[in-house]
Amino acid sequence: MALLNPRALRWKIAALTAAACCAVAAVIGVLVHRAMEERSERTGLERVGARLDAAEREYARTGSAPLDVEVLTPEQLDPPLARALAAKDPAGLYATWYDRKPPNWYWLWAAMPVAGDKVLVARTDMSAEVRGLQLLDRSIVKAVLAALLVVVPLAALATEPMNRRLRRGSRTARAIAAGDLDARVGPGGRARDEITEMSAAMDEMAGVLQRKLEDERRFTADVAHELRTPLMGLSTAAGLLPEDDEVSELVRDRARALNGLVEDLLEISRLDAGAERARTDAVPLGELVADVVRRTQTQTPTPAPTVVTAGVAHVVETDPRRVERIVVNLLTNAHRHGAAPVEVTVTGARIVVRDHGPGFPAALLDEGPQRFRTGSPERGRGHGLGLTIALGQAAVLGARLTFANAPDGGAAATLDLTPP
Repeated sequence: MALLNPRALRWKIAALTAAACCAVAAVIGVLVHRAMEERSERTGLERVGARLDAAEREYARTGSAPLDVEVLTPEQLDPPLARALAAKDPAGLYATWYDRKPPNWYWLWAAMPVAGDKVLVARTDMSAEVRGLQLLDRSIVKAVLAALLVVVPLAALATEPMNRRLRRGSRTARAIAAGDLDARVGPGGRARDEITEMSAAMDEMAGVLQRKLEDERRFTADVAHELRTPLMGLSTAAGLLPEDDEVSELVRDRARALNGLVEDLLEISRLDAGAERARTDAVPLGELVADVVRRTQTQTPTPAPTVVTAGVAHVVETDPRRVERIVVNLLTNAHRHGAAPVEVTVTGARIVVRDHGPGFPAALLDEGPQRFRTGSPERGRGHGLGLTIALGQAAVLGARLTFANAPDGGAAATLDLTPP
């Protein structure tokens, strides 16, 4: 497809080469045409001048002119020839007029005043010279077309190594964007040009980015691991506090929230490190989602129950534990940031979780979920990790998780488990 793309770099370079060839050919063609035209006119002038010189000598000797030369009065001259004769340099021998209009196509006229108020008028046919110029022009055009037939394909072929290197850089950039931080453009052979410099700069940037991301990932994992031990002690101590006490319940609630945050951070670090692997099994998707929604509502009661609609659901080869994790996070996000009713629809291999709240923020729709970013204030509280984890788990499953706002209001998250 790249070969047939008219906007590809190879064809732009080929078009520029063709334009340069045409410009050079046009300049050379005009110069050659003008030179040949001037030479033809000089030849015609010499021919008609020699004829008038011979006629003048014969007229001075015999009082008559040869048959191919007319003897006229100034009033009998054609107006253009009369004007040329009137404007003639007194030191000049004769006046000329090139008639390029019908019925006298390509005739060169010359007039010479002689004694007795007479004018000798001769003409010569320039059609042979004109046809020669036309043949020359056609030959130049044919030569340019023939040269283009050779130059344009050669220019396109000559750019192939450069295009190949650019495509390699594009593939590497896409691989890095897809998560392959070890991808590199590599050396571009013996060439030392701008593309080589760009490739080296891209590899250097990728290396710095990889180190920074690995440092961030390692820091997140280390912090989460280090927090686990004091959190266990905090949770244990919170469990020893008196029951039915408002302060004790607040401490236990905050301990549970902190423990959930640490577990989320550990899960994100595993997803970032690529350590997660899906264990697939044949799963009846409708039954699985209904069971997940039922257990979620039992564990975390909500003001309004979740409505589950299971259409023609398929039996899907997937990891049920990860599907459950995604659905739970989407439901939690919908109840926390959206508004009732929250609906879960299962059709085929697709799961749609929709609420009727203010919808997803524009930043989330444009950039995707961001860690520790909860969007607009009206969407509630949270750490902004739930959708990030759901997106990471979907990537492990090889599924597609998309976010959109429904036309009539509310946020809609779609998990598509259809095999690629």
